[in-house]
Amino acid sequence: MEKRVYEVWKGSNKFFLGGRLIFGPDARSLPVTLLLISVPSIIFCIFVARHLRHRFSPYNAGYGIMVVAVVFTIYVLIILFLTSARDPGIIPRNSRPPEEEPHHDSSVPAQARNRHTPGRQFPRTKEVMVNGMQVRVKYCSTCMLYRPPRCSHCSICNNCVERFDHHCPWVGQCIGLRNYRFFFMFVSSTTLLCIYVFSMSALYIKVLMDDNHRTVWEAMKESPPSVVLMAYCFIALWFVGGLTGFHLYLIGTNQTTYENFRHRADNRINIFDRGCPSNFDEIFCTKLNPSKNNFRALVQEEVPRPTEEAKAEDVGGDTHPKIEVDLENRQNLLKISEQHNIEDGIDLSKISRRQNDEENDSRESNDPLRSTLEADSIMDINHRASLTMTMIRSDPEPSSYGNSSSEIAADSHTNSTVTIKEAGRLFE
Repeated sequence: MEKRVYEVWKGSNKFFLGGRLIFGPDARSLPVTLLLISVPSIIFCIFVARHLRHRFSPYNAGYGIMVVAVVFTIYVLIILFLTSARDPGIIPRNSRPPEEEPHHDSSVPAQARNRHTPGRQFPRTKEVMVNGMQVRVKYCSTCMLYRPPRCSHCSICNNCVERFDHHCPWVGQCIGLRNYRFFFMFVSSTTLLCIYVFSMSALYIKVLMDDNHRTVWEAMKESPPSVVLMAYCFIALWFVGGLTGFHLYLIGTNQTTYENFRHRADNRINIFDRGCPSNFDEIFCTKLNPSKNNFRALVQEEVPRPTEEAKAEDVGGDTHPKIEVDLENRQNLLKISEQHNIEDGIDLSKISRRQNDEENDSRESNDPLRSTLEADSIMDINHRASLTMTMIRSDPEPSSYGNSSSEIAADSHTNSTVTIKEAGRLFE
């Protein structure tokens, strides 16, 4: 059965609705964020806005306070959903290293070099041109790619994200190129919602004071929910309001949170800053590129890349495993030849003694013709034996890799035996 991309995804993301929605691995914190936004809004509508419906003229003008609170809350929740349920700009990881000249690490053992990615050490960094200046980009060994400028690998989601800003646990997603705009809108709109709820709760306290000429403490005792909402919004403003101000500064200077902390320590020059108006235009008015990942697509079977050994065989070149086999065969041949030299040396010594006896007999008989024939036969035997040993030692490569070293040894032993037998027959 064919699988889809989201089913075999190597990152730590969580998918819903058949891969249509993508979240971070900490998406379980998202319901907490929803409660922190929706529960105060519900309390406000029930205990504050409902009592302000008829406090303004015309008579029903107070309904607008409740409508604004409801619409604002729904808007914030939608922006939160758009921030956390979309691809933040994940760069698809490669299934194999890029087609670049690798650096072989001499410290890696030779056996490790013959594995799937055999000892290939890609440069950790390389230089690219951005706005007329050189920028150093890093190689990601997890995703097997050189990260584009402003890209970083999120250790939580286990993905390389374009224009990586940070990973936000409150939205359960990385903040990157494709959702930074919505993240800022979420933070800023939440800040405005807190200000609105705080202001309307304070207004209701003021209305209670004016009705019966009560003091502030008496009005607060009459409406405890208003006091709780004011305290809650005041505390929340320190977080969401501080984030809004910080990200306004980042947008105006065209930085990311990740770059801000790094450049502050390294004292780097921001080469991406094009001026405050252009920087805001880049964030809010630039068309978002479509996602580089089709999570619902069927997984395509990849054609395996030909290995270095296969390429060498195609061009007729020698490969490392082939050379190792040749060396092993040659070592076996040398051992065999040494053994035969020892055996043949013993046999040849016997033959030499027999030759000396025959030479002595021939000298005694003074038969020049017989001496000449025997000398020629002896030279022919020695020449054949030396030629056989030379062929065994200097054979550069077996005729076929299918023959084993034992077969080669058997052939060489047979040749040596035949030669010695021929020598024996000549002396009989």
